[in-house]
Amino acid sequence: MNILFLCTSNLNRSRTAEDYFRSVDNKNTYQSAGLSEKYCNQYNTRLCSIELLEWADKIFVMEPMHVERITKHAGVRYLAKIEMLNIDDIYRYMQPELIDQLSIFDIGLKTINLDLGSN
Repeated sequence: MNILFLCTSNLNRSRTAEDYFRSVDNKNTYQSAGLSEKYCNQYNTRLCSIELLEWADKIFVMEPMHVERITKHAGVRYLAKIEMLNIDDIYRYMQPELIDQLSIFDIGLKTINLDLGSN
């Protein structure tokens, strides 16, 4: 499964999620990006594109505003792929507390795999 993690700038949260899940799960393919052109340009990080949204089987966003940004720029066609993690922008890259927050969702990703495998 292709899994995309999105946050505002792809500096801390989504990049940590991509790297963390890639290190603990080799059954899925992970990528990450930011949703703010301003901050992605400022930090020289990856900006989300329609191609990435198309590539993803599942999209995890960190905050409600990320769903709003996707809808504003790409319409509602990707909403069925989106799950919100509700992780605030208070963490640094690979901060242990962020890893703790993300590790809660490890079981969720395995469940998604099982669900897709049964279809």
